[in-house]
Amino acid sequence: MGKIPIALQLFSVRGEVQNDLPATVKAVAELGYVGAEPWGYGGESLEWMGHSAADIRRMYDDNGLTCCGIHLATGALLGDNLARTVEFNRTLGNRFLVIAADKPRMSARDTILELAGILNDAAEAVAAEGMYTGYHAHGFDFETVDGEIAWDILFSHTREDVIMQMDIGNCAMGGGDPIGTLRKFPNRARSVHLKDYGGGPGSVIGEGEADWPTIFELCETQHPVEWYVVEEGGPEGLGYDVCGRSLQALRAMGK
Repeated sequence: MGKIPIALQLFSVRGEVQNDLPATVKAVAELGYVGAEPWGYGGESLEWMGHSAADIRRMYDDNGLTCCGIHLATGALLGDNLARTVEFNRTLGNRFLVIAADKPRMSARDTILELAGILNDAAEAVAAEGMYTGYHAHGFDFETVDGEIAWDILFSHTREDVIMQMDIGNCAMGGGDPIGTLRKFPNRARSVHLKDYGGGPGSVIGEGEADWPTIFELCETQHPVEWYVVEEGGPEGLGYDVCGRSLQALRAMGK
């Protein structure tokens, strides 16, 4: 098995993105990342950060980057927005349509099941495009709802092909067990967010408490992981030091 490629979630450098997207894409590639994941897309238009999908694709191509996923509002998978979301991501060459967060729906069992239905219906609708839907982990997703962990309810009621995008740090900082969750839902993680926890301000991957050897073993033996996505950045998403050092740390681990 070849090495899993490493991308950056652009929210890590959101301040830079908002200042100058083309320069940010170039800088991310120069750090050594081979993919990048936009955030905050709602499906209302065929642009992001004031740039068309075609222009963004050109930025990626010019810098040798792949669009490895996108973080969406739930509404991007609903109604007329879904067709625009598919068109936008078809242009980007992206296959992973991942809801970034939905705290209101993840707070009660009936609305968690509603969210599962949204993911399942959209997964079926985009399958012919070779695309997948998914959901990304935040701390609140690991709270208990009616005696069961909210995350577990969601992924017990979604199709096998709905991506479980574990975020190691978010899960742990919310009281969840990222390793236990990866074990409980095998074959569900096609994309995993790498974020450490417990290391203090300015720390990077490998300087916290995450058990990276076990995490990587699970990702590479129990799941069809196609991308590792770093989500580590400086205050307000400015500067490239933290995400650069995180990539260097992963390289030192053999990734």
